[in-house]
Amino acid sequence: MEATIASIIFSASPLVYAAVGETIAEKAGVVNLSMEGTMMLSAMTAFVAALLSHQLFVGFLAAMGVGGLMAFIIAFSSIELRLNQIAVGFVLTLLGIALSSFMGDRFVGRQGQSVPHLAIAGLSRIPWVGPVFFSQDLMVYGSYVTVIAATIFMYRTRRGLEMQGVGERPEAAFARGIPVNRLRYVYTILGGALAGVAGAAFSLDVILGWRQGLTLNFGWIALAIVIFGGWNPIRAAFGAYVFGILNTVALKLQPHFPQVSQVLPLLPFVLMILILVFIYLPAFRRSAERHPILRRVIAGDPPSALGTSFRRE
Repeated sequence: MEATIASIIFSASPLVYAAVGETIAEKAGVVNLSMEGTMMLSAMTAFVAALLSHQLFVGFLAAMGVGGLMAFIIAFSSIELRLNQIAVGFVLTLLGIALSSFMGDRFVGRQGQSVPHLAIAGLSRIPWVGPVFFSQDLMVYGSYVTVIAATIFMYRTRRGLEMQGVGERPEAAFARGIPVNRLRYVYTILGGALAGVAGAAFSLDVILGWRQGLTLNFGWIALAIVIFGGWNPIRAAFGAYVFGILNTVALKLQPHFPQVSQVLPLLPFVLMILILVFIYLPAFRRSAERHPILRRVIAGDPPSALGTSFRRE
């Protein structure tokens, strides 16, 4: 049981980075729909950069650069060109997938760098908790830090409240002297960089290596997890772990149902979307509003200015 839970946390760590990154961007009012293409291109870039340089950190830096660049394009097209964020993000998704396949073709099947296992001395010996949470590697520990840091920043700092104001009521934030568009650039690029880390975590840690379609559909799931988590980093991380559980269950069921073994890997994606639809049913939300515990659990509302452009008149 401990090994299974530890593997769930390990395999879900890339989705934690991606979901928290997208949460940050959307809290500032920008939808980065290019997550699928960003993660795919970042995974390829990280693997190739680490392979050629023989340095893991070079791979991660390159992936963060790719993710930040993709996010910058979306922010620039929305803020300066006033283009539709959804349309631009979708085009970038297709571009990222195509570029990753074309540029990474000659690296398919090659062995490269990988993140080493690093148990935390002392903590890893704690019964049950240690093997599950503290006998992992730096990428997993980094996901813990990312969730905690993002939560504290959003809800316990002035800068975090300003970020939320930019996503909720940009006009009011601007009236108070907050540079709305500058902050949207900053937080969108930061969110994109975290999506780049997610891509790198796949090719350098969780799956290892590069092949076409390495992160297929995980970008879309990250976007769904943000909604599932109510634009809250902790809930988003919980959503990533829920998906990890579904994925593990599907893998364990494959030997028992060989006749549908090709369908089972798709089951977690379908179930995640069904859960998302269920929690947004009016009947469920009305029922949840009458119960304090459920009211804290259900997804919240999106930022009011999400997906809109702001320009000083």
